[in-house]
Amino acid sequence: MRRGAITQGAILRAIAEYDQLGRDEFLAKYGFERARSYVVVHEGREYDSKAIAGVAHQWDQGRPLRADEFSGGKEHAAAWLKRAGFQVKAVKNPDWARDEIILACALVRENGWKGLDAQDARVIELSGLLQLLPIHAEAERNEKFRNPNGVARKTFDIATRHPEYQGKPTNGSALDLAVLKQFLARPAEMSEVAHLIRQGVVSGELQALAPTADEEFDDEYSAPEGRLLMRRHHARERSKSLRKKKIASVLQRGGRLECQACGFDFETVYGDRGAGYIECHHVLPLHMAGEGRTRLSDLALLCANCHRMIHRRAPWPTPGELRASIEAKYAADRRAAAAIARPRGAGDDVARNR
Repeated sequence: MRRGAITQGAILRAIAEYDQLGRDEFLAKYGFERARSYVVVHEGREYDSKAIAGVAHQWDQGRPLRADEFSGGKEHAAAWLKRAGFQVKAVKNPDWARDEIILACALVRENGWKGLDAQDARVIELSGLLQLLPIHAEAERNEKFRNPNGVARKTFDIATRHPEYQGKPTNGSALDLAVLKQFLARPAEMSEVAHLIRQGVVSGELQALAPTADEEFDDEYSAPEGRLLMRRHHARERSKSLRKKKIASVLQRGGRLECQACGFDFETVYGDRGAGYIECHHVLPLHMAGEGRTRLSDLALLCANCHRMIHRRAPWPTPGELRASIEAKYAADRRAAAAIARPRGAGDDVARNR
């Protein structure tokens, strides 16, 4: 059986049986529970997406899928139904991303670390801004996505976790607390991050930056500044014109196209295939990059491995710091190898037997 190989006709047959039996009887017949994440929409009606996708298999693949054979989320049922041309809608809104919490936390800080009501004009304005952020796909949002009530609740989730708050905290997330701690430790820097996100959304710049294939970090494993500024950072690093200018400037000074962290030279290792190749890294921290033009001195030349290691987790080391850690690792390895290779003397045996 090929999971997910279902046709539009088979899906319509599953929907017809759902209508005939009714929701509860249909779900009970095939062993499914009510949808918790997504529903499929057809002719204005909503259906449990996982059940519909699983039952549709019986006409295309010989038998229905059991509930334990697949998921109802974006990897399985929701994706299969979308691929067949159906609209899929989220049952609940997605968790708040770091970028969104940064904006909410900046507002709470401006309000003296107190939560705000849903009727507050600042909450209403932030609600509209959050709905513009290009983080969550439309299919993941329902009609209450980041509405003023939800935004107001988030401000209290943050405010009630402030160290000086004396009452019982509301039901926030670990990420709320993590972002709050960043604001308390680096208030000016994180406020500038919030300003840059706002500025980028209002100007439309950040909306134009689509997620890239290597946007694989989640909110617990990303740059503290969030994924939107990270997208802009990657976009600048991938600028072909800047990369060419940086390479030309190095060659004009008689330099080599070698990694500034580990010294790797693509042409030396790969010959003609590697000639002229090196990656560019924007060394300025995201909160300092701003809207100004990127200078060549802001860029470093790195091999793919070192570039990946710098971006792997925050805080990012500079190329010089990464080079120092590489050299320290090599030195430790050499000392360990020398100790193993050192001939044993009579004194070693005596010391070991004591």
